[in-house]
Amino acid sequence: MWIVALAYVGLMGKKREAPSVGSEPWVDDRWRVSVKGVLGWDGRFVVLRNRRGEWELPGGRMDATDASPMATLRREMTEELGLDVEVGEQIDSWIYEIEGKRVLILTYQCRAERPAELTHSDEHTEVGQFSIHELVSESIPEGYLRSIRAST
Repeated sequence: MWIVALAYVGLMGKKREAPSVGSEPWVDDRWRVSVKGVLGWDGRFVVLRNRRGEWELPGGRMDATDASPMATLRREMTEELGLDVEVGEQIDSWIYEIEGKRVLILTYQCRAERPAELTHSDEHTEVGQFSIHELVSESIPEGYLRSIRAST
């Protein structure tokens, strides 16, 4: 069901022609879809600091080569953290408005072997592990906090 819905909102990257609807302006209804993972050990959750200075869950944008949201998340976790994860149940979905665009965020529970040291890609400036109590005082979107709370 998700794959059909996601393909409809324009993930294939093809530009659609504006339909003629009288004098009504055409609205591009394609949405960005970002798949994020809740991963942690001993009550401390992995987050990455983005270039806007916010903490966010690891994961990223679904692209046309991804077979499913879970495949997106496995790819992104490898790219961003160098970890091979097992993707579990979907936790939440929510809409995040950022820089004038709406992004559909899908969050999933993830499991992985704990590495000796966490690393991150060039996409982010820092990686951290925080308890939910520590994260509430950090700059992190509420939707991510809700997903972390729901995962415990």
